This record gives sequence, C-alpha cells and structure tokens, in this order.
Amino acid sequence: MVKLVALYRKPADTADFDKHYFEVHIPLVQKFPGLRKLEITRVTGAPIGESKFHLVAEMYFDSRESIDAALASPEGKAVTRDILSFAADVITVFHGEVT
Repeated sequence: MVKLVALYRKPADTADFDKHYFEVHIPLVQKFPGLRKLEITRVTGAPIGESKFHLVAEMYFDSRESIDAALASPEGKAVTRDILSFAADVITVFHGEVT
C-alpha cells in the first residue's frame, strides 16, 4: 500500500482555511478513484513548543499507479484546481510506501 501525503503549514486565517478545507476540499478528495482510506490529523503541538504545521492529510491507495491515475482523473484535476485556489502557499505533497 502507498499513500499520498499533504502537509499543510499554518495558514494566515485558520478558520477560513478550515471552512473551505472541510466543506469543499475534503468532499472532492473523497471522490478520488482508487482511494482506500483518508486520514486527517489536526496538528496540536510539537514536543518542544508550537508546531508550524496545521493539518496532515494521508490518502491511501493500492499502488503508485493508483495515485497517478487518481491525480490524472477528472476528480484529481478538480482537487488540484481547488488546492491551488486556497492553499498553494501552505501545502507540501509527497507519496510514500506504507511499511
């Protein structure tokens, strides 16, 4: 299994960010073809001090090819357009193997 991870730094306005993220963005992500599981973690702190991160989204797929297909799909393109409209300056995305 592999996952696509989106790591979000704290946005300037967390309330506005969260409203769009949970009401608009997550419903789009849930339409990804091949998505097996979605986990959202709200970052509440760090071992020493405050964290610079706000949210972590982990999207699980069967294979890297499944991730590529999801991102290339119409649903994936809608997710990309949306994320660029409200979070382009706070997001880092990567994929990895679950061990």
